[in-house]
Amino acid sequence: MQPHIIMSFESSCDETSVAIIEDGEKILSNVVATQINSHKRFGGVVPEVASRHHIEEITICVEDAMKQANVTYDDIDAIAVTYGPGLVGALLIGVTAAKTIAWAHDIPLIPVNHIAGHILASRFVTKINYPALALVVSGGHTELVLMKEEGDFKIIGETRDDAAGEAYDKVGRVLGINYPAGPKVDEMAAKGKDTFNFPRAMEKEDNFDFSFSGLKSAFLNTNHHAEQIGETLDQNDLATSFQSAVVDVLVDKTKKALQEYPVSQLILAGGVAANNGLRTALGNAIDQIDTTELVKVPNKLCGDNAAMIGAAGYVMAKKNVFAGVDLNADPSLEFDLLDE
Repeated sequence: MQPHIIMSFESSCDETSVAIIEDGEKILSNVVATQINSHKRFGGVVPEVASRHHIEEITICVEDAMKQANVTYDDIDAIAVTYGPGLVGALLIGVTAAKTIAWAHDIPLIPVNHIAGHILASRFVTKINYPALALVVSGGHTELVLMKEEGDFKIIGETRDDAAGEAYDKVGRVLGINYPAGPKVDEMAAKGKDTFNFPRAMEKEDNFDFSFSGLKSAFLNTNHHAEQIGETLDQNDLATSFQSAVVDVLVDKTKKALQEYPVSQLILAGGVAANNGLRTALGNAIDQIDTTELVKVPNKLCGDNAAMIGAAGYVMAKKNVFAGVDLNADPSLEFDLLDE
């Protein structure tokens, strides 16, 4: 079965989203109800608060998405839903809504990995040519994913501790920036200089893994020491030094991966993929590799949204991946490591 019109759900963290996607590459509607204002005062996402908001918003998003796309349930060929990874309570809201609609209207159900959604959001930009490599950088994930063919995802490198997005939020709190800190730190980084020379962790190691906990600690220690001796540090320089350390490692590891795994396309995806410093640096690096095209997921689709789940659902349906009403949330879902 190859669905023409897919209704898709995303509720893995703090965005409730429902979309209507045509042929896996055209967005008829993409409704996103964000919870940022609710979590700002806590400095990060509170799972229980997130789950309650999903309950309040999910049916409204369904109605708005169908109205904007001008479709009825008779027009829907399949339902796609994120079932992991993510916050278990948040995931369950989307999974339950999707299963209910699929059962009530006798519509096939497609289970989607959230990270596959981030990667396959690139389908809205261009056709994916395989083999391809994806650098996924978000609040909860930082990994390099090799795709030898459509629907095949294998991790060749991942973070050993904090994801890049987590590090941005923790550093942002020190700089007095409300959650989510990434966009503001990126803005400040464009105004400063890399004067603190923070560590580039694992840069020399013979693997494609990342680590950002040491960088975070170095940043916190530098700031704390300055406070103890009464020294005032330039906030923009701190932001630039931090972001330079993050971007340098991401770009260098990606370049090394491309040397070992030559691919037709490199896909930059995930919430942190909207970072201007990263987009520019990676673009400059890939310009030097004639055989690889850099595909950047559009900024408006880098964050969590249901359109990307619809794109991934289309690919999963081509692989004949469907689920029944026993589908459950899998908060720890992950791709397999590449087994060579």
